[in-house]
Amino acid sequence: MTDLLYSEEEEALRAAVRDLLGDHCDATSVLARAESDAPHDRAAWKALTDGMGLAGLLVPEELGGQGASHREAAVVLEELGRAVAPVPYLTSAVVATEALLACGADDLVTELASGRRIGALAVGLHLAPGAAFPAVRLEDGLLHGELTGIADAAVADVLLVPAEDGGLYAVQADAVTVTPQVSLDLTRPVATVRLDGAAGRRIGDADPAVRRALRAGAGLLASEQLGLADWALTETVRYLKERKQFNRPVGSFQALKHRLAQLWLEVVNLRAAARAAADTLATGEDADVTVAVAQAYAAPVAVRAAEEALQLHGGIGMTWEHPVHLCLKRAKADSIAYGTAGAHRSALAALVDLQAP
Repeated sequence: MTDLLYSEEEEALRAAVRDLLGDHCDATSVLARAESDAPHDRAAWKALTDGMGLAGLLVPEELGGQGASHREAAVVLEELGRAVAPVPYLTSAVVATEALLACGADDLVTELASGRRIGALAVGLHLAPGAAFPAVRLEDGLLHGELTGIADAAVADVLLVPAEDGGLYAVQADAVTVTPQVSLDLTRPVATVRLDGAAGRRIGDADPAVRRALRAGAGLLASEQLGLADWALTETVRYLKERKQFNRPVGSFQALKHRLAQLWLEVVNLRAAARAAADTLATGEDADVTVAVAQAYAAPVAVRAAEEALQLHGGIGMTWEHPVHLCLKRAKADSIAYGTAGAHRSALAALVDLQAP
């Protein structure tokens, strides 16, 4: 039977990542960066990659990676979710890296594993695993077209672009035009990528690579959503113990206790679902089913946890200076990332042959 509890090594990894993010991604810094023209935190990314080698967790050691598994990557994403860290870890170290591993593009895998280059899969952030995805035209060996909703494209050095010939092409960022789109989540901006005769190197077949990449993205996104929900619950409990009304802690009122107890149960269930998804991605057994289960459950819980945090923080929660709105925006954006909960429920129904009436 699979053990979904955290190992000692995973807990040590969590502690190290949390310490690092405490230095680089405190709430004030994240908020200030989100309001600027450069929302990505390059210093935090450098510390995570150069300092700790975390960009290569999913990459075999012979290709310059850590040779770890999705379980370790999930722990990292939990902590990044807690901090709402503005770094392209999910998009580059997970999604783009998985696509490259599927194609056997070892040179690019090694570059992304070092963290010195950032990759982005040029597929809309909203697309679920197995969904049809837009492709660009290939004329005389050059790529033409426009792709929208590409997460972290603004900071990518190399874009992995699907073309109509069925291939996946590696395109250097300076060969395309990246135009920011209005994004609800200021810490994970999306952009439009336009290719006007861009040169690209075919690295493999797009369909299996994109499917594998989006499945890993969806499965490990649940761990980010777990981190968000856990932070929201923990901070709300802490605040309600300190905040007083009628000369007693607000958290002592029974109605609020019931709301927090229900939320705690949902976060615990989310942890089980997210851990199961990470474990099956690592082993390759029943991954499609567990990823669909995790994503069908994760989005509503993360959003509700953030909404409860905002509401139960009262007036202070409604201010721009308090970080809870960053958590809520990330949770809302995550709820449609790599497929909505409804899309994953439909996928799950087909996978287990249990169609709706």
